[in-house]
Amino acid sequence: MKSLLIGAFIMIASLLTFGQPKLDAALLKLKAPETFKAEFITSAGNFTIEVYRSWAPVAADRFYQLIKTGYYNNCLVFRAVKNNLVQFGVSPDKIKNIFWQKHYLQDEPVVTSNTDSTICFARGGPATRKTSVFINLKNNPTYDTATISGVKGFVPFGKVISGMDVVRKLNNEYGNDPMQYVDSVYFKGNMYLLKKYPNLDLIKEARVIQ
Repeated sequence: MKSLLIGAFIMIASLLTFGQPKLDAALLKLKAPETFKAEFITSAGNFTIEVYRSWAPVAADRFYQLIKTGYYNNCLVFRAVKNNLVQFGVSPDKIKNIFWQKHYLQDEPVVTSNTDSTICFARGGPATRKTSVFINLKNNPTYDTATISGVKGFVPFGKVISGMDVVRKLNNEYGNDPMQYVDSVYFKGNMYLLKKYPNLDLIKEARVIQ
């Protein structure tokens, strides 16, 4: 039943794209305020993230750009590992994915520790941060120094300042399992994952509120 409701919401919301900036190179020059707040409206409730550009200006600017263009609207929370992290950031919109996947972020140093409620971009090797983000559900100091392909640490750029109880209750029954199929969402949309994992939670909308 939950997947049917989410599917219906996705179909309706896909028509409501008015007022979103056109996807072009000018977006990449859009700078975030030194501090801003973003509200995330989800199928489990709402939470608010405050972003601090001083922590990670490259990441803060990209997060701002993604929210302003509606990238996180209708994104599934495809990874939720109890007492560790939750992750989202793959749009069901193929056009948006093609645009943003061409623009990787340059790496930057870890300034603030991966404490409970902080948010980072996921990454693989050098300059591989793009759109996918995760929220820490506990203090994860090992993420400050974890080295992958010569790049050190996951870089926090903000934190959840309200609604952390909502973040903690995002569906975690599937753990890491959806990760093996999540790349298909880039081109096939959310319904591909929902067929296999019908109880995944959905980010209905993300918006800057300050």
